[in-house]
Amino acid sequence: MAVIELAHYGPDFNADPYPYYAKLRETGPVHEVIARDGDPFWLVVGYEEGREALADPRLSKALATMGYESSDEAIMGPHVLTLDPPDHTRLRKLVAPEFTARRVERMLPRIQRVTDELLDAMGPSGSGDLVDALAFPLPITVICELLGVPLADRDTFRVWTNEIVAPTTPEGQRVMTIELCAYLDALIEDKRKAGPTDDLLSSLLRARAEDGDRLSAAELRAWAYVLLIAGHETTVNLIANAVRCLLAHPGQLAALKADFGLLDGAIEETLRFEGPVETSTVRFTREPVSYAGTEIPAHRTVLISLASADRDPARFPDPDTFDIRRSATEGRGPGHLAFGHGIHFCVGAPLARLEARIVLRTLLERCPDLALDPAAGAYDWLPGLLIRGVRALPVRW
Repeated sequence: MAVIELAHYGPDFNADPYPYYAKLRETGPVHEVIARDGDPFWLVVGYEEGREALADPRLSKALATMGYESSDEAIMGPHVLTLDPPDHTRLRKLVAPEFTARRVERMLPRIQRVTDELLDAMGPSGSGDLVDALAFPLPITVICELLGVPLADRDTFRVWTNEIVAPTTPEGQRVMTIELCAYLDALIEDKRKAGPTDDLLSSLLRARAEDGDRLSAAELRAWAYVLLIAGHETTVNLIANAVRCLLAHPGQLAALKADFGLLDGAIEETLRFEGPVETSTVRFTREPVSYAGTEIPAHRTVLISLASADRDPARFPDPDTFDIRRSATEGRGPGHLAFGHGIHFCVGAPLARLEARIVLRTLLERCPDLALDPAAGAYDWLPGLLIRGVRALPVRW
């Protein structure tokens, strides 16, 4: 099996990676790859193999397995994205009760008010960047209010998170992580001194498990980091990707506007067809593992291409067609891997779905003539393999 070198892939890979993934799947579900920076890793591109790998205990999330730390872990400390059980289990258990579907639904009125306020501000102009005007400010407002972060700092958070999830340089990523870490330390200390409030950070400061366990200051900082980064950046791109897909498929858009009962299907199909996370965060083989007859040696880096798995024709008929009725017509649940699978399934999935549901319906009801701006040039795609989305989405209404 030949080693794939991403440096040989053309400049259109970020704009449309799906034909590349399709060619890889044709020759096998698992491939050895050389990244553009020269680092080797193994890439899982098949659906069944990806689902298996995401839940495989033989794959470790702990970077210590490979004898090093990532830049964010070295600065921020270990967090749920870089831990295995039992440490991962313990940390997730302390936070998961704050993200149950029932608790998230209580946020609906506030999310609706923020959406309405943003659309009020958008209305008079008639055109603009939907990422700037709606897709970014809604999730950052929600997550900042949830955690108890002053909204005045949201623009600074955008600079930090953009560089952390889609770095222009390793040094820039490191600097932004250091600045965010220092900010969170100060914020947590302020909340400790201020006493009980009803935001999530304050709740987690007080939270204890049944056995008396509680989060340390470093663990709380790491959780805040993960929630701020993953809790808004992915939702920004879920919203923008959903609008972009619908506007690019007018028949699907017309069907949704005629029947908002299709809204959940539209969200799930966006997650499958153009999900906000292109590739999983890294895992490492504890021992030799084999998927579909391809063996990955021990102590190797493994990435699962969620984008490729969710376009695998072995799982999804006609996978390159955007069909908001897909779940209903196939007679089964979503099945996509956009939020992961197994013990690392995204804890914020209910919140992301709720925000997308509210913003899409409200946007289409209030701006029924929404369309892509014909004067806009080519999209500026986010770099790298982690986040799938565009920096700006020029629209008119």
